[in-house]
Amino acid sequence: MASSGQALGQRLRSLRVSRWPDMRITQPQLARALDVSVPLISSWESSTAPKVPPAARLHAYATLFCTPRSIRDGELTPLDEGDLTDEELQLRDGLLLELLSLRATALGQAGAEPVQPAADPWQFGDGKPITIVCGRLPPELLARMPYVDPDDPDYIELYTYADLDALFELHGHIRACNPASEVRRHTAKELEPDDLTTHLVLLGGVDWNDVTTDVFYQLGLPVKQVNDWNGEAGAYFSAGTERYGPKLSDGQLHEDVALFYRGPNPFNRKRTLTICNGMYGRGTLGVVRALTDSRFRDRNAEFLIRRFGDQRSYAILSRVSVLNGLVITPDWSAEASRLIEWPE
Repeated sequence: MASSGQALGQRLRSLRVSRWPDMRITQPQLARALDVSVPLISSWESSTAPKVPPAARLHAYATLFCTPRSIRDGELTPLDEGDLTDEELQLRDGLLLELLSLRATALGQAGAEPVQPAADPWQFGDGKPITIVCGRLPPELLARMPYVDPDDPDYIELYTYADLDALFELHGHIRACNPASEVRRHTAKELEPDDLTTHLVLLGGVDWNDVTTDVFYQLGLPVKQVNDWNGEAGAYFSAGTERYGPKLSDGQLHEDVALFYRGPNPFNRKRTLTICNGMYGRGTLGVVRALTDSRFRDRNAEFLIRRFGDQRSYAILSRVSVLNGLVITPDWSAEASRLIEWPE
């Protein structure tokens, strides 16, 4: 009987040799398609001492072998995720789940919970509660708004939330991706201790969201948010000696800077923490839309898998363009949109 590592190696070899009976893929062809060396392919398929590929490579395998359309002009060439049909995407996700499960077993994680494909980072797949935390608008802003007094018959609670457009965009997407989960939303001041131990999503920066401030301090991220609104440099993110700030002219915002972070929840390591945080509200909306916008979410999720593989914690600081007041969804597959990636 094959060992756990050999079972994965045998499956990878069978995909290459037997996936399409009329077309046997050679190791050099597969190596070119995956942009790796032939000896590395051989080590993954070894029948004696197989190496375990990173999760990102298994995602590439699943994308290649989910459709014979990957074979073009006698070569194996990966299709863009957006070019796959719904049926091919289903085949890809099923194959990926199989390969990741074999990988978990090979790494001695057979008793762990089943590994799910990370096709959508907002799909947690465990049915556990999810809490989205926003800042609350300060009293001086609330004083200028209607319907924010709880004693007013027309009181509208959501008017008191900062980053309301980002919340509206993200709340519906998360509920659609996690139908078995309770999705809650709170301002930072309304949180109960139990809320902090769910899958935790923090929207907005350290100005009005105190939880983001505390979590930034606890995580020790290599990126800091400096809100020197009245200083010469203005507000910016810093990494070492580098500063990354929004671009304005005559008071109009043309480009914001926003952070996306994903890692274990420091209050409950079995759940996740996600931060979506721009210097301005439109930056927060832009970084949310990076993984909700139907035109870019698959491409950006694919980039995260390819870039970070099975890293438990990672972050991207990216540009968010604003054209005539409208937020343009960042394309993380374009290098120019990314300012910092962590871990490097």
